[in-house]
Amino acid sequence: MDAPAAAHEHSHPGPWVYTKIAVVLFILTFLEVALYDITDKGRPALVAQIFGPIFIETLLFLSAIKFALVAMFYMHLKQDHKLFSGLLVFPLTIAAVVVLALITLFAYLHHLHPALK
Repeated sequence: MDAPAAAHEHSHPGPWVYTKIAVVLFILTFLEVALYDITDKGRPALVAQIFGPIFIETLLFLSAIKFALVAMFYMHLKQDHKLFSGLLVFPLTIAAVVVLALITLFAYLHHLHPALK
């Protein structure tokens, strides 16, 4: 076996890493469902008051973390050439900036300047 092939085999994560990632994905999914349930029912009231106004933004953040974990480990982007990662990450960064700008714009129009509705 040549040296580059041996180096590539050693950089590949083992089953324990995939198990830890799966547990983290499960916890993030549980948090998303719990956040929806708490915000929908309004109980406990303090948590619902805190996360009510930022409900969608929090869900988007949690799902972005989950997507990044899946892309890095299960799609093997972490072990691929940096060019492939850049081809995925650059357009996603542009899309995320556009989505955040739109969320900010609509939040401004809806909450801060209701006369423009």
